[in-house]
Amino acid sequence: MSKPDPRSQPSLYDEITGKILAELEAGRLPWVQPWGTAAAKAPVAMPTNAATGRGYSGINVLILWGAVISHGFPNQGWLTFRQALSLGGHVRKGECGTAIVYADRFVPDHERRRARETGDEAQAIPFLKRFTVFNVAQCDGLPENC
Repeated sequence: MSKPDPRSQPSLYDEITGKILAELEAGRLPWVQPWGTAAAKAPVAMPTNAATGRGYSGINVLILWGAVISHGFPNQGWLTFRQALSLGGHVRKGECGTAIVYADRFVPDHERRRARETGDEAQAIPFLKRFTVFNVAQCDGLPENC
């Protein structure tokens, strides 16, 4: 089976902007955590990676809060498919993940060489990578502490 053409997918920026606009059009401010609303079944907390314990930040917080509310998840723990497997669990068949992003910068080797040769500062290239995560409520067989 061939992979889908990445050019046929919406841009990550367009996808996230669309989610934020949909929340605004529904009368919700996606940057305000919905403390105590009926839709918020998860405890009041920041979303965290259930495998590492690391908290999510930036736009990912808004995306994951929105997913907890729209799907009624009972917790704020998230995992990639591979992280669920590494913990001895698995994502249930048919579950749909939530796309989040990782933004960073890197300096290519050729840029480091150029900077050394010219005495200039190496220029970093920003990048944005998409990851799909699943709420721990979408998984089975995970340890109790997830």
